[in-house]
Amino acid sequence: MKLAEIKGYSLAAIAAAAYGTNPAFAVPLYAQGMNPCSVLLFRYLMGIPLLALLLIFRGYSLRLSKEELGPVSILGILMALSSLTLFESYEYMNSGIASTLLFVYPVMVAVLMIFFFRERFRAPIAICLILMCVGLILLMKPQSGVPLSPYGCLLVMVSALTYALYIIMVNVSGRIRSIPTTKLLFYVLTCGCAVYVVMILSGRPLTLPSLPSGWLNLIALAVIPTVISLTCTTKAIQIIGSTPTAILGALEPVSAVILSVTVLGQAVTVRDVSGGLLIVAATIIVIADKSVDRVILHVRKMFPKLRR
Repeated sequence: MKLAEIKGYSLAAIAAAAYGTNPAFAVPLYAQGMNPCSVLLFRYLMGIPLLALLLIFRGYSLRLSKEELGPVSILGILMALSSLTLFESYEYMNSGIASTLLFVYPVMVAVLMIFFFRERFRAPIAICLILMCVGLILLMKPQSGVPLSPYGCLLVMVSALTYALYIIMVNVSGRIRSIPTTKLLFYVLTCGCAVYVVMILSGRPLTLPSLPSGWLNLIALAVIPTVISLTCTTKAIQIIGSTPTAILGALEPVSAVILSVTVLGQAVTVRDVSGGLLIVAATIIVIADKSVDRVILHVRKMFPKLRR
């Protein structure tokens, strides 16, 4: 495996684990009276100056061409909708389960890339998707037999679809790929802020934290699952592509479940642990996909009938 690929896989793993911290910081803010739209507005607003400082430090220009403005605006809208629907789902269901259900987005990415962009569907991807599906089934069982909220599930599915479209657009758009990662995210968050401002001006209430700890949670949201996660995600896509980056997002629900237990006090079962282990196994397969290809090829040579 080349050094660039190792870097890409590492960035994708960091991005997924960081994004899984969303519930740990967002749910306590709801308890302080904030709504999802307000939480996300402050999250994005606090993230923008950090990205601006990075741009200045690296000597990048903030200028966008007319040709780049349209695609970047679309990315901002997709990211804003994905974040909003996920954060709203936390109000209707267990946040760990919501973050786990969100992980259907790699399947959406893989399917969309295969059918619309003719990406080859390799055997290792099939194997890891099967493992992840089994892991997700184990993780999705609600605690104490309480059924999942249909509306909450719908919100998560919309979040997964918009995030999948975001990942694919970053990967296939030549104009987007030519924009430096930090600069791209600066404008994605800026456009996302505009979406939330429009929603608030249209009637959604603007709420603030009732305790000082709430502001610390907002800062953490701006730094960890926003600046760190989205920067690593975008860079990983540019290095290793959409599908491996999406599948390595398997660490996201694992991170979310762990933090839900340790920070939010939610229960964990043997099924949850088993599901998490299967997802980690799938992640390892993605990283070693070339080796898996060689093993499968060797097996097929040993058993010629398998080729019929």
